[in-house]
Amino acid sequence: MEFFSDSATLTAAGHALMMLLEPHRLIFLVVGVLVGLAIGLLPGIGGLTGFALLVPFTYTMDPYAAFAMLLGMASVTTTSDVIPAVLFGVPGTAASQATVLDGLPMTKKGQAGRALSACYTSSLIGGLIGALILAVTLPVVRPFVLSISTPEILGMTIFGIAMVSTLSGKAPLRGIVAACFGILIGMVGTNVQTGQMRWTGGLLYLQDGIPLLPVLLGIFALPELCELAIQRKALSDDIKFSAREGMRRGVLDTAKHWFLVIRCGGLGALIGMVPGITGAVTDWIAYGHALQTEKGAKETFTTGDVRGVIAPESANNAREGGSLVPMLAFGVPGGAAQAILLGAMMVHGFIPGPDMLTKHLDLTYSMVWSIALANIFGAGLCFLLSGQFAKISTLRYTIILPVIMAIVYVGAFQGSRSWGDLFALLIFGILGCVMKRLKWPRPPLILGLVLGVLIERYMSISFIRYGADWLARPGVMVLLLLSAGVLLSPLFKMLRRSGLAALRPSGRPAFRREDLTYVFFIGIGLFTLITAQPWLFSARIGPTVVSSILVIAAVLSLVYGIFHSEAKVAHANAGGIHMDLGADDDETMTTKTVVLRAARFFGWFLAFLACMSLIGMIPTVPVIIIAYMRIEGRERWPLCVILALCVTVLEYVIFDRIIHVAWPGSLLGEWFPVLRAVVPSM
Repeated sequence: MEFFSDSATLTAAGHALMMLLEPHRLIFLVVGVLVGLAIGLLPGIGGLTGFALLVPFTYTMDPYAAFAMLLGMASVTTTSDVIPAVLFGVPGTAASQATVLDGLPMTKKGQAGRALSACYTSSLIGGLIGALILAVTLPVVRPFVLSISTPEILGMTIFGIAMVSTLSGKAPLRGIVAACFGILIGMVGTNVQTGQMRWTGGLLYLQDGIPLLPVLLGIFALPELCELAIQRKALSDDIKFSAREGMRRGVLDTAKHWFLVIRCGGLGALIGMVPGITGAVTDWIAYGHALQTEKGAKETFTTGDVRGVIAPESANNAREGGSLVPMLAFGVPGGAAQAILLGAMMVHGFIPGPDMLTKHLDLTYSMVWSIALANIFGAGLCFLLSGQFAKISTLRYTIILPVIMAIVYVGAFQGSRSWGDLFALLIFGILGCVMKRLKWPRPPLILGLVLGVLIERYMSISFIRYGADWLARPGVMVLLLLSAGVLLSPLFKMLRRSGLAALRPSGRPAFRREDLTYVFFIGIGLFTLITAQPWLFSARIGPTVVSSILVIAAVLSLVYGIFHSEAKVAHANAGGIHMDLGADDDETMTTKTVVLRAARFFGWFLAFLACMSLIGMIPTVPVIIIAYMRIEGRERWPLCVILALCVTVLEYVIFDRIIHVAWPGSLLGEWFPVLRAVVPSM
């Protein structure tokens, strides 16, 4: 096999391991693992938010340490997310949904330790399988990657967006609309080919484009925090749990069902190579595979069968390694998390494709080792600290929310180190909350934002080098036809299920309040389409195509929704794979209550900004934390003060003294420069 005969590959892999084992890089890997484990415990927060939080702090790090920390976090989020899933029946992330089916019944039987131990062990083995498949696959695909040109990479990128856009639950066209909107956001700023200013409104902040970080944090982090503020309850109820009981038995269960672990691990890695298939899908596919192939599974699954937790967990951790194959080789991220990693790579100056398999092969293999080592560290820590980790899920929202908010503000400001980042965070946070509440898929928007830049670049290069002939290249034709088939597949399924009757109006037309979101996106599409027409061809071709697709998809989805009853819409689109967790439905809570609580949450956001503009970031952190805990939760003064001081000291030491992040200026710092010399964040 080429993997074992290619001495350059083996040399690069060995060098990458030595680089990664250097103490300072290993420390950052462990930090990433700890962050990933902690985030996986918080239902509704998710590893995607953790990825967005860590990216800004990698800007001043060397690439090996930066990607080790990011992959360390991403690799183990689906290891610790089983703790709330098994103990409380609350998935820590979307990737642990299937684990609840048998994990919670095992807890009710007094077998929580056994279930968690089986999860950790299968996650460890699955993660190692994924890393191995990634290591073996990269040399195999390298000759193929070197033989393709820009048009083929463009076709693969379009196919990746098409895959993700249609995996959007019961309304696939929403995914297309969100992806197109993300691409248009990525086109804001100066067009590289022509120098044309696009939709900047004369603002200097927008001339270099909207930074990725405020959009990421606004779309993913703020909606989860807002949801905690709306629900106003602890993440989970307390539950008694013995950390040691059953741990040994869970390890033996995994060893007994080793073939199931290997099968599901390989399945997870292969699924991860398909762009758009997220962890929310992988665990269900693996669970279904085990249900169909394991002896007696149809009688015992969902009642507390240990195989029901082994199958999805081994697949989930293996998926991380598989998902890096299309991203590193072709620049096509397998999901929103890989899109964030792709953005971080581009910030560090690395472009996915042939260079990652030639010039930067040692960096590529450092990612392989990062995944393997992270899974080992993560599983080991989970075994040691399960009892303590479980307590985090019982914390009140008034303790969790202000702490994470403070980190979000620091992270968002690293986008361009401008106050515009914080205003962008607010705008996209409101948009993200609306999308989450109305069950609009958010990952396609981020994929569009990241891949839109690459699509426009590859399209320009293709036209310059090949004219229009690149459209006739066999590989491009196949990929574009596949993309068209994927985009049209929901329509084909609907027609096959119900025939032309599915397109006829049913009942009286009804325009609902949530349909206003379609009006918003249609308005955006028309505005960008019209304003782009006076520009030069290279500057307007991308916006014209994307805006047209956005308007068409939004209009079709809106019209279909108006002229069909809700039941008809659900039936016509049944079977879609939802790639995003929506808001928690609470039938006892009125829309007015939800809106008022959300407005109250963003009121605290504005209060933080106002206070920060006056006295600076670090002094604002304890003020807002204490105020929030006292006003929202009536927490005791000692608890408020101690937590606020701990968070403030931690932020100062880590972000200012160790990572050396930039801080926004304040009026107090301008009036009294001597204070800024003492406290850099003022």
